[in-house]
Amino acid sequence: MDQVKIGKFIAECRKQNNLTQMQLAEKLNITDRAVSKWETGKAMPDSSIMLQLCEILKISVNDLLCGERIIMDNHNKETEKIIVEMVKQKEEADKRLLYIEILVGVLCMIVFFALVIVASLVNMEEWLRILLILIGFTPLLIACPFMLKIEQTAGYYECQKCGNRYIPTYSSVFFAPHINRTRYMKCPECHKKSWQKKVLSKE
Repeated sequence: MDQVKIGKFIAECRKQNNLTQMQLAEKLNITDRAVSKWETGKAMPDSSIMLQLCEILKISVNDLLCGERIIMDNHNKETEKIIVEMVKQKEEADKRLLYIEILVGVLCMIVFFALVIVASLVNMEEWLRILLILIGFTPLLIACPFMLKIEQTAGYYECQKCGNRYIPTYSSVFFAPHINRTRYMKCPECHKKSWQKKVLSKE
């Protein structure tokens, strides 16, 4: 999706409806700064207000996501293009999240081992040694829920029994035995347990 094109289209439709940025913002219960970001292509309208925005601007969601008014003959083709583009964007976002998860994990481990080594090799009082180890362990403790949330929501898990790809619950991911990004979980489709691999696409 071309955010700059969409932004210009929003501005054009707003003006056609004789609305200022402030008036549009008030109707949506947001700030005029948010509207300005849309119109300059720096951000996209949140999905929670997209339908309301389209109603105010008298356009369809397809029109909004294409950045132009769509002729009915091309409606289905444009819809397919939008869906494909949105799937690609989700996959790219999921990839970035999984890289961030690895980066956070590696940094936390480096901090932990560095402080453990310092505590082991440097001559110091026992309480200080324990404190250093606890400080090293703290980033891991804080980062674990964050990394698990990424592991849950980024991409999908594929059942080895029926091939179903799905997003599991947080508790399923938390309690599942795992080897790297492969987890032993129950499939919500066939209800059988298997070692399920992380995949990025739905199909």
